[in-house]
Amino acid sequence: MLKPVDQKSIISQLPYSQPFLFVDEILEIDENSVTGEYTFSAGQEFYKGHFKDSPITPGVILTECMAQIGVVCLGIFLLKKSDSDSENPKIALSSSEVEYFKPVYPGETVKVISEKIYFRFNKLKCKVEMFSSKGELICKGTIAGMMLTK
Repeated sequence: MLKPVDQKSIISQLPYSQPFLFVDEILEIDENSVTGEYTFSAGQEFYKGHFKDSPITPGVILTECMAQIGVVCLGIFLLKKSDSDSENPKIALSSSEVEYFKPVYPGETVKVISEKIYFRFNKLKCKVEMFSSKGELICKGTIAGMMLTK
């Protein structure tokens, strides 16, 4: 039997902290998908040098946000639903292929929507998309990671 999982507990189990935590809220989550949001505050350190006088969020940070919401949060959920002994799982990104279409500026909130492609042998692969608050596609791709338990 699948047990219920609290969305806030998933965020608390993420292996990240500020300034490298890119998940504010999980809006929806189930065995096949997750939707979450994050706001890129204008004070984040990487904006000081990317780009001078016209800051935008680096693509690697957008990919990280997509991975944290779309793979790590979903992976923790899946492990918690199926394995009662999976305390503090470790997650390692194993591959990503992302296309970028629009920039993300300081202060913008993004929504990440991820759909599970497969989860077997503790490898999770997902189709992940990021949207602006206006619903515009910012980037999309396929991201995979390995979920390691004790």
